[in-house]
Amino acid sequence: MIRVLLADDQTLVRAGFRSILDGEDDIEVVAEAGDGAQAVERAREHRPDVVLMDVRMPALDGLEATRRIVADQRLAEVRVIILTTFELDDYVYGALRAGASGFLVKDTEPTELIHGVRVVARGDALLAPSVTRRLISEFAGRLRRPDPSPRLNALTEREREVMALVAAGLSNDEIAARLVLSPATAKTHVSRIMTKIGARDRAQLVVLAYESGLATPGWLS
Repeated sequence: MIRVLLADDQTLVRAGFRSILDGEDDIEVVAEAGDGAQAVERAREHRPDVVLMDVRMPALDGLEATRRIVADQRLAEVRVIILTTFELDDYVYGALRAGASGFLVKDTEPTELIHGVRVVARGDALLAPSVTRRLISEFAGRLRRPDPSPRLNALTEREREVMALVAAGLSNDEIAARLVLSPATAKTHVSRIMTKIGARDRAQLVVLAYESGLATPGWLS
């Protein structure tokens, strides 16, 4: 059973999401929160698998609430999906930097909401390659000067190459084709990279690749 926490300051939004999710045999909404501070409290109390977190909330916004959840070692298994009105607003990139595992727009189809919760619950990032490309194109150019991370020192040259391709928005199959590897090998490389650099999922791997200068916007055609 996938346990979900809903965090949104609009009661009707929470009610709509609860109705959709509770209708699934493998998903249960275990708690709700009306602001970011409550979201952090409820996360610590219920230890959900997934938090659906609105960005704009009173008392404490979704970005800071996400940071606090991700930073809490007791909540290491909790994954956050950011809910946003617009697919590519400033908050989305900030949310990924804060540790969110992906995002959904609020008017998403019910099937996409359900799929997103399941994807993140199993430990994957809800960040499709096509969305990665657009997101990075829009916001990565605004980053400060790259700051090489010592975490990358643990990577082999091949792993750095794979990480850069992930950051460019390539799927595991596309990485395999470009590097003449099997899809299974490409997937293994990605998993090993995340373990070595301490990334929670693919989304954090992408952010670190750009912030460290391993990848830059537009470098891969």
